[in-house]
This record gives sequence, structure tokens and C-alpha cells, in this order.
Amino acid sequence: MTQEEFTQAALDCDHFLPGHYPRSVAKRMREIADSPYAEFRSDMYGNGGFVSVFEQELAELFEKEACVVMPSGTMAQQIALRIWADQAGNKNVAFHPMSHLHTHEHMAYRELHHLDSQLLGEPERLFTLDDLAALSDVPLSSVLIELPQRDLGGQLPTWDELGAITRYAHEQGTKCHLDGARLWECQPYYGRPLAEIVADFDSVYVSFYKILGGLPGAALFGPADFIAETRIWMRRHGGNLPYMFPNAIAAKLGMEKHLPRMASYVAKAAEVAAIFASMPGVRVDPAEPKTNMMHLHFSASKEAMRDAFGDLAVREKVLLVGWLADDGEGCKTELSIGEAALDLSEARIRELLQLAVATG
Repeated sequence: MTQEEFTQAALDCDHFLPGHYPRSVAKRMREIADSPYAEFRSDMYGNGGFVSVFEQELAELFEKEACVVMPSGTMAQQIALRIWADQAGNKNVAFHPMSHLHTHEHMAYRELHHLDSQLLGEPERLFTLDDLAALSDVPLSSVLIELPQRDLGGQLPTWDELGAITRYAHEQGTKCHLDGARLWECQPYYGRPLAEIVADFDSVYVSFYKILGGLPGAALFGPADFIAETRIWMRRHGGNLPYMFPNAIAAKLGMEKHLPRMASYVAKAAEVAAIFASMPGVRVDPAEPKTNMMHLHFSASKEAMRDAFGDLAVREKVLLVGWLADDGEGCKTELSIGEAALDLSEARIRELLQLAVATG
């Protein structure tokens, strides 16, 4: 089966293990238009209307001084690190080798903002306090911590480990920035309010379009003067769009729908991980998911597993994985559990997976 055939088979499915149910453009637009938040006047370049109301609401939720809605997390994080570097007069920033900034953005932090990276730890594990302390002779303007670490399958440090890292950084005069693209998914693991989870961070970024199922967009939090400077940099980046109300409303609707269900998604992920782990030729990382996401590694080739999962999608109209990539020994995929998986019973998932693995 070609990649194009696999994609078409996925589009034709009725049930899904990854993510939320797909929605048409028309349905997305109707949800926004039919919401009570559509009664607000439009914002102008992010000012006024529901956008300003939403920013205040988010700032209160996270107990930060100020918040700004932005068109992308990539922009938000580069700007945050740039501001902390300028304030410190120090271009050194530290983050994990698998940070999104280092692996997925063509080194924009270096090319656009002339920041110098100090990589913490090793690619296959979370960085530790010892890794940060090993850089004690390198002054840092900021350290970026990703919760959860997406490219490690959603791994998280323990609460005590996280606190030790942020305390040490602050003792060294280093700002702490949170890459919280999937922060919403961490709350069941830590068992604390979002505001408490982010309390020790000087700046925080969250995404609107991942588990919230919203339109593209992000929010950045921090001190009032930091956010005021962020708005200037957003303009410099060309991100000060004429209207941001659709993105803000979609994010608000996603929060209302999915945040109350997050514990269910995480519990379902644990169930799904156990089913996959029981199958021959399959490895789950982490073995016990900390959030609603995990990485799956198959001993069979990408082509063989694409055929197996694609044929299953055609026959059963159920999509078990969204994509596959070579990983040196076989193939891998990333699986994030959302509302769609809640409609698939444990017995049904096991039955389908047995068929796919046997074929692959």
C-alpha cells in the first residue's frame, strides 16, 4: 500500500484510536459562530473583543500577570527566549537535545535571534539536575523545560525533580521557560492545578490546537513588562494578525470540552499501552505512559506495518495509527489518545491490533 492509499484509507475511517474525531471545516466554523463568544465584537490586531477577555481569563487560570494570544508556539518560544537573553545580556540558552527549537525549526533561535544553545543531557532521556549543574561554568539567560517531552513519548520528571531543577536555575540567576505545548495533558500525572504546575516558571507557552482540538494558535504568559515586549516582537515577526478571534474562541471551546475529560484520556492511554505492550514485536515508550501519549516501536518494517494498518482501515473502517516512520530497527509511530478512543472498547482494540500485528 502506498502512502497515498494509506492516507485515503485513513480519511475513509469511521473510528479512530488517535486523537479526536475529524471535523469538517463547515462544522468547525459553525461551532465558533454558534458559541456565545461569537457575540463579542471583533478584536483589532489582537486587541479588544473576546481575545482580550480570553487573555485575562487565561492569565487568571495560570496565575500569571499577563497573557498574549499568538498565532504559533514556534513564534512564542523564540520571542520568550530572546527577551530573557536581552534582559540578561547573555545569549546562552539551555534545553534538551530533542527540544522542538533544536530539531524542528531549522535552528531559527540561532539564525533569527542569534541565541547560543547549551544542550542538556542525552537525546534518549530526560535531562536531570546533574545535567544542568554540569553547565555551572556557563552563564545561562534561560533554561527551557518541556512538559511533557514529546519526542520522548510524553515523559515527565517527577514533581520533586521538576522543583529541584527550577530552584537551582533561579539560584544561578537563570530564567525558567516552560514549553507547555501539551501542558494540559500533564495535570492528571501531577495531580495539581495548572497554576501550581507553572508557578516556578518565569514564562509559559501553551498550544491551542493539539489536545484542545482548536485552530492554530498559542498563548504566552509572564510578567506584564515581559508580555508588553512580547507584543512588540510579535509585530516584528509578522504575527500581529488583524483578527485572532476565531483562534481564541476555538481554544476556549476546546478547553471547555476536553479539559474535564483529560483524566479519561490518560487512563485510556494506559489501557491502550498495555494492549500494545502485550503484542509480539511491539515496544511501548514509556512503558507506563505519564500522559495520554506514547511512542510505539514495531520490529517489522514501515512498509509492512503500513500495509497491515492500512488494510485494517479499509476492512474495518478503524484507524489505529496515523503515520509510521523508520527508526533504524523497524518502524515507530506516535499515539495520542483523545475522545475518539473512548468509543473503542478494550476488547475491540485488542482484536484489531491482533489482526494488524499478525499481518505485519
